[in-house]
Amino acid sequence: MQQIKISYQSQFSKMADSSAFHLLLLLFCFLFATGDAEYTHPRQPLDARLRDLMSQMTLEEKIGQMTQIAKEVASPQIIKKHHIGSILIAPGGEPAIHASAEAWMDMADSFQEGALSTRLGIPLIIGVDALHGNNNAYNATIFPHNVGLGATRDPQLVQRIGAATALEVRATGIPYTFAPCIAVCRDPRWGRCYESYSEDPNIVREMTEIVPGLQGYLPAEFQYFEGDSCKNSGKVAACAKHFVGDGGTTDGIDEYNTVIDWDGLKSIHMPAYVDSIRKGVATIMISYSSWNGKKMHTNYDLITGYLKNELKFKGFVISDSEGLDRITTPPRANYTYSVEAAINAGIDMVMVPYTYLEFINELTSLVSKGAVSMSRIDDAVERILRVKFIMGLFEQPLSDRTMVKHLGSQEHRRIAREAVRKSLVLLKNGKNVSKPLLPLPKNARRLLVAGSHANDIGRQCGGWTMDWQGQSGNITIGTSILSGVRDAVDQETEVVYIENPENAVAASLNFSFAIVVVGEEPYSEYEGDSKDLRLSEACYSTISNVCGVVECVVVVVSGRPVVMEPFVDEMDALVAAWLPGSEGGGVADVLFGDYGFSGKLPRTWFRRVEQLPMNKGDAHYDPLFGFGFGLTTMPSDGVGVAAE
Repeated sequence: MQQIKISYQSQFSKMADSSAFHLLLLLFCFLFATGDAEYTHPRQPLDARLRDLMSQMTLEEKIGQMTQIAKEVASPQIIKKHHIGSILIAPGGEPAIHASAEAWMDMADSFQEGALSTRLGIPLIIGVDALHGNNNAYNATIFPHNVGLGATRDPQLVQRIGAATALEVRATGIPYTFAPCIAVCRDPRWGRCYESYSEDPNIVREMTEIVPGLQGYLPAEFQYFEGDSCKNSGKVAACAKHFVGDGGTTDGIDEYNTVIDWDGLKSIHMPAYVDSIRKGVATIMISYSSWNGKKMHTNYDLITGYLKNELKFKGFVISDSEGLDRITTPPRANYTYSVEAAINAGIDMVMVPYTYLEFINELTSLVSKGAVSMSRIDDAVERILRVKFIMGLFEQPLSDRTMVKHLGSQEHRRIAREAVRKSLVLLKNGKNVSKPLLPLPKNARRLLVAGSHANDIGRQCGGWTMDWQGQSGNITIGTSILSGVRDAVDQETEVVYIENPENAVAASLNFSFAIVVVGEEPYSEYEGDSKDLRLSEACYSTISNVCGVVECVVVVVSGRPVVMEPFVDEMDALVAAWLPGSEGGGVADVLFGDYGFSGKLPRTWFRRVEQLPMNKGDAHYDPLFGFGFGLTTMPSDGVGVAAE
C-alpha cells in the first residue's frame, strides 16, 4: 500500500490547486479505510479482487455501477449518493470551447472525487465520443473520418491513429472512448456512413487494428488487456459499435430496421466484431436499429446468446444514449418494460444519461420483484469492474498531468497529415488521358481557389467535431485546404481565393488553373440522412462557373459519395477528399505532387440516387466509379509546365 500512496503523491505533486489536494486527501482516506480489503491490492489475482469487491457490494451499489450519466447532470455529490459507475462526456457544453487540457482534467478529477469518497471507493470510468481524434477538445488533432481511413487501405496507419487518439484522450483525463464504429455502411443515404470504413466487411475487419492502437497489444490470458498494457496512462478502453447491423438499414434510414437473414448478418455485419473481440476490445455498444423488426437493445439471442456465450466476449455491453427509451414507440411509452427487456437481454451498463433516478428506481424494483435476477445484475457488475481493474483505474483513478503535452502534438498532426494524403482518391485526371492535369505545378503565375470548403476547418472536419453536429468556421486549431495550397506553391505564385466567383470573373483574371473545393455541410446521425445526396446549388454553380472557363480540379469534401455525374465532364480532374480533419495541408501535398495519389474508393460511387442501395457484387451494379477505383500519380518536383 505504501507504493500506491507514493504514486498518488507523485501524481499530485504536479497539481497546485486546492481541489487537487482535496482529492489527494480523499485518496489517503480511502486507502486507510480499505487498507485490508483484498480488492485494493493490485498484485492480487484479478478474480480474487473481483470476488472480494463483489461480496461487499449492496444492490444499490451494484445498480449504481450499471448507470452512466451525462456530465451535465453529474456532480461529486450525486455520484457519491447514487454510487454512479460511469460518466458520459457528450459533445458540446462544458468545458468551454477553448478550454485547456488542464480544465478537462479538473472536470474529470472532480467527478472522481465523488466516486472515491464512497464507502468502497470504486472509481468511475469516464467515456467520450472520440471518433476521429479527441474531437471534443479544442486544439486536439482531428484525423480523417473513418470513410477516409478506409480509402487508405492501411491498417497500420489506423493503428497509429488509435495510439495517438488514446494519448490525446488521456491528455484530457479521460480513460474511455466510444470508438471505433465498425458498421458496414451499405447505403450512403445513411447519415452515419462516414463513420463506416467501407461497404466491404473485409476492409472494416482490417481497420479493427485501431483497437490495439487505442488499448495496446494484449496478452492472451484474458483475451484482452490483462496485465499492464491498459494500465499505461497512454491507453484507453475502446468500444466497438453499433452491435449489430446498423449500417444495413432499409433506405439508409438511421436507427431503422435491417432486413437480412442470419447468414447475411453473420457474413456482412458481424465479422468485424469477431476480430475486435479477438483483439481485446473492452466494451461493445448496442445499436438503436432493429434486426428483422426486433430492437437490438432487447435481442437476448444476439447479445447474450451469441456475443457473450458463443463469441466469449468478457468485457461489458453498453447501451447507446437513451437507447432504452427508444425501445418503444413512442419513446418511453413503457419504461418499466424497456428496462426489464434490455437488462435481461444482456446490456450491462446503461447510458441513461439524464433520467438516472428513474432508471435506478425501475431496475431496483424489477430486481425486488424477481423480474431481473441477481445473477444478471452480478454478471453486469462483474464485467464492468473487470474492465476497471484491468485498466488500472483502482490504482490510478485520477488524471496524469504529464499527459497534457500530447493534445494536438506536432507528431500527431504529422500522422493526421499522412492519413489525409493516403485517403485522397483521384477519380479523374484530365479530359484527355494523354494530358493529365495533376500533379499541379507550383510555379504557376496565378491560380484560383474557389468553393465553400476551401477555407473552412469545421467543414473539412465534419460532424462530431467540437459539437454533435459539427460546425462551420475555424472551430479549432488546424490548417485549411486554402492555407495548405498557399504554403505549397512558390512565393511568386499569386493565389486568389473567391468563394463563389461569377463565370466572367473567373474568365477575366487569366488564371493558370483553378482548385474548386466543395462539399457537404457538417452533420451527424439521423440529421445527416439524405434522400437525394446532393450538394448545395451554390457548390454546383461554383463548379460550372469556374470549370467552364479555367482548367480545374474539383476537390469534394464529403462523408460519402454524392451526386457528381452531371458535372464530371466539365471538370479536368476530380478528387474525393472525404472529411480530412484538421490537417488540410495534406490535400495540397498530393495536389502539387509532393506525394502521389494512392487512395482507393472504400465504397461505390453511384451515378444516380435511384440506383441505391448498390454495392460491389450486386446484379444491377453500374457505378460512376466502382468500389476500389482510384487513379495513381507519382511524386513530382512540383515544377512541371505552368499554364499561362
